[in-house]
Amino acid sequence: MYKDILVSIDLGHADSELRTLETAVDYARTFGSRLHVMTVVPDYGMSIVGGFFPKEHEKQALDHANKELHEFTKKHIPADVKHRHIVGHGSIYREILHYAEVVKADLIVLSAMRPGPQDYLIGPNAARVVRHAAISVLVVR
Repeated sequence: MYKDILVSIDLGHADSELRTLETAVDYARTFGSRLHVMTVVPDYGMSIVGGFFPKEHEKQALDHANKELHEFTKKHIPADVKHRHIVGHGSIYREILHYAEVVKADLIVLSAMRPGPQDYLIGPNAARVVRHAAISVLVVR
């Protein structure tokens, strides 16, 4: 049913992302799917803000995220599950939607943190992905 599954991981909350990754791994095993495990390094929001950081800061952040993502998947994805790593950069929900198209994903799996009063049902990034995705989205609490 699903050939390519994109799973988004927030490495800043890696421990709380384990259930999301386990769910994606279960789906991948069930359907013989390939996992596309991604994390997103947020951008500065406004270009003027970037001027306050050293030039190499952005590259270092991306390299660090890539290393952390590889370590996370090595520890938590069994060797028999085909997977690849993606490090996006920019708006979180836009990067998730973009890479879902790039990898031709059939399903997006992501987590929703416990909602605060401002989020009501699911977090703002998860809500935007659910609202704008052209494919099915599985939100893991």
